[in-house]
Amino acid sequence: MKKLLVIAASMVALCGVVSADIHAPPASQYTKSRKLGRAIGNILYGVMEIPEQIVRKTDDHGRKAGWSYGVVDGTSRGLRRLGYGFYELVTFTCPTYRGTFKPPYERCGEDNRIEMNVKDGLSEFPPELGFETYFSHSRTQRY
Repeated sequence: MKKLLVIAASMVALCGVVSADIHAPPASQYTKSRKLGRAIGNILYGVMEIPEQIVRKTDDHGRKAGWSYGVVDGTSRGLRRLGYGFYELVTFTCPTYRGTFKPPYERCGEDNRIEMNVKDGLSEFPPELGFETYFSHSRTQRY
């Protein structure tokens, strides 16, 4: 009986010290369903790159650049999104980027920010026009 109590007490003491990492690994948010959603979003809303780039180029370089260079750049980005969308639609069940479903074409936002860098790479999802709902914080109070 004394031996059993010593073993039980030592097991409780050892188990109390053990800790496990319960955090999700970095790629756990990239799943098959997210890849499929990204594919559908790129196919349906990739054309939104055209007006988005017109507005951005107009703000940066003026109206003439917006309606010439912005249209060309937006069309290029929209067609790229369409190609990536069909590629991901066909391969959504297979991990394609280092054993995960993370988009391999993303160069901007590598630190998980949702920003879109118009000069380098595509963001994960197509841009929204008008009021952008990327961030959940606001200055209003909720009761």
